[in-house]
Amino acid sequence: MTRKLHPVEFVGLMAVLMATVAFSIDSMLPALTDIAQELTPDNFNNVQLVLSSFMIGMGAGTLFTGPLSDWLGRKTVMLAGAAIYIAGALLAWKAQTLEMLILGRALQGLGAAGPRVVAIAVIRDLYAGRDMARLVSVVMTVFTIFPALAPLLGSFIIAHGGWRGLFLAFFAFSALSSLWLALRLPESLPRERRQPFRLSGFRHAIIEMYSIPIVRVSILVQIMVFSIMFTTISLIEPAFHQVFHRGEQFPYWFFGLGLMAASSSVVNAIFVGKYGMRKIVTLAMGVFMVISLGMLTILGMGLSGNSLFYCFLVWQAAVYYQLGLTIGNLNALAMEPLGHIAGFAASVIGAISTVTAAVFSTLVAQTFDGSILPQVLASTALAAIAFLLMLHMQKLDRVRDI
Repeated sequence: MTRKLHPVEFVGLMAVLMATVAFSIDSMLPALTDIAQELTPDNFNNVQLVLSSFMIGMGAGTLFTGPLSDWLGRKTVMLAGAAIYIAGALLAWKAQTLEMLILGRALQGLGAAGPRVVAIAVIRDLYAGRDMARLVSVVMTVFTIFPALAPLLGSFIIAHGGWRGLFLAFFAFSALSSLWLALRLPESLPRERRQPFRLSGFRHAIIEMYSIPIVRVSILVQIMVFSIMFTTISLIEPAFHQVFHRGEQFPYWFFGLGLMAASSSVVNAIFVGKYGMRKIVTLAMGVFMVISLGMLTILGMGLSGNSLFYCFLVWQAAVYYQLGLTIGNLNALAMEPLGHIAGFAASVIGAISTVTAAVFSTLVAQTFDGSILPQVLASTALAAIAFLLMLHMQKLDRVRDI
């Protein structure tokens, strides 16, 4: 029988591994202006590729990480991912051009897919039932707080080591967490339970997923929600710095917005059992769509100064709050009929939603013109599409019940 770590140490290790993604994205936000001034002074919008390249690399890695861990074992894949992540961090640290920095970030994203996907598989290997639910809940609580802290931590590192110091911090973070993993966590998937890696599994999974209407709609809505999230991440720092001239305050405001997202996950956990995932996602997207339409109206009225800033904060809070009410529910809805191919399905869904949303957010970020209109307009359209898709899903449910 596989030896288990003490639950406190196990939760800490899993939370640290999963926090790699949040640390790698959110701590970069305060550095974007400095990077743009040094590497792409003629086109500040190009610096958004530093974020989107990481997301695309992570999405691509997500497609293969789960099945590879089923074949080679959990620790092997996580440690290999950490090695790729560290190589990308060092490449980005030495980068003298934006193109080299983007390549390093893509490698980081590819490597970060390991802890992002496999940590949950490790929990599933070692725990079941209520014990698993309790541990996942605690891990996710710790994990959701970290993104709120990451920009503050990033700004501290930048103040003492410049933007390149962030990549040394990424190196140290991954090296220490990997050492902890290697020395303390036993392999959770014994050889007799491993499954061979077959590319045909992806083809069969995609065909079956496409054939189920509820799964198709869930994935499309998830793409909309991820696109809203990635667009916001890409453009929130330029908005604070160039639109509202509050760049120094950005990490502190982001901390508050991050706590907002964490609190919505708690609200979802309380009400999802009573009202169901479909109703909560539909309501969340409908309310966010109305708030976004209101924000567009405010922009059309020509509001400016502090009044516009505080309206923007309210809208940003709505962005982050709806994430806690939608992402987990949408993933559960998509996976509901796919338990027999859960590993392949999770990898395909994660890859499709992440890569598509990252590409879309990159296109929106390139339209930044010194105003918040591009991100508000894009988010409003995405929310409207998601809301209509959820109404369609509920119609499909009613037809199926008849």
